[in-house]
Amino acid sequence: MEKSYPKVSEEYEKAIDKCKKKLRGLIQEKHCAPIILRLAWHAAGTYDVHTKTGGPFGTIKNPQELSHQANNGLDIAVRLLEPIKEQFPILSYADFYQLAGVVAVQVTGGPEIPFHPGRLDNAESPPEGRLPDAKKASELLQILLGSDHLREVFHRMGLSDKDIVALSGAHTLGRCHKERSGFEGAWTKNPLVFDNSYFKELISGEKDGLIQLPSDKALLDDPAFRPYVEKYAQDEDVFFADYAEAHLKLSELGFANAE
Repeated sequence: MEKSYPKVSEEYEKAIDKCKKKLRGLIQEKHCAPIILRLAWHAAGTYDVHTKTGGPFGTIKNPQELSHQANNGLDIAVRLLEPIKEQFPILSYADFYQLAGVVAVQVTGGPEIPFHPGRLDNAESPPEGRLPDAKKASELLQILLGSDHLREVFHRMGLSDKDIVALSGAHTLGRCHKERSGFEGAWTKNPLVFDNSYFKELISGEKDGLIQLPSDKALLDDPAFRPYVEKYAQDEDVFFADYAEAHLKLSELGFANAE
C-alpha cells in the first residue's frame, strides 16, 4: 500500500542532509546511539491507532512527558541533541528526533532506514502508560503474559507480531540501568554494534554479565514470536530487512496517509 507524504521545501531538504551529518558526528563522538534510538522510539511509541493520538510529533521534549516512568534518563538525550537542533530551526522536533533515531542505527552498522520529512510538532503530550513496561512484564506470574503485554502495547500502535520481534532486536544496542528501569546490564557483548547478536544471545541462554528480561524470554516462549527469533538469529540480512521495515513503520505512526 502506497503512502503519501507532505511536501517540504528544498531548503528543508537541505537542512535534513546537513543535520544528518551533524548527528552522525555527535553520535560517533559521544557513543550515544543507544539512548538516541531509545528517544526516537519512545517519541513514536505513544501512538494509539484507535484514537489517532500520540506518536512521533515532538512532544517527548515536554517536561511532563519526560517525567513519565518509561522515559527515565531520556532528558540526557534531549540535552545532547539540543545544540544541534538549535542549528536547524527550520526543522520540526518531530522530524529531528526521528532522523536522529535513523542515524543512530546507521552509525552503529545497522540497516539503511528510509526517512520521509514533514512531521509537524504537536504541543500536547499523550497520557502516561502507553510504552512497554519491563517491570510489569517481570511481575507477571507466567512468562507468557509478558508476550501479552508486548502485544497490548505494540498492537495498540498498529504494529504486528513480526514488527514486535524485529524491533526487539534493537536491544543489541545499549544496556539497562538500574536507576532507570530497575534492571542492570547489557543484552549483548558489543552494545554499540547493531547486528543480530540479541537473537543469538537469546537462544543461547543467559550468561554472566549479560541480561535477559522476562519480556525478552517471552519472545522464545511465545509460539508466534519464536520462529522470528530463530530466523533472525540465523540470518542477519533477513533481520536487517525486517527491522528497517518495522522501524520505518514506527517512525511514521500517525504521519503518512496510505493510498
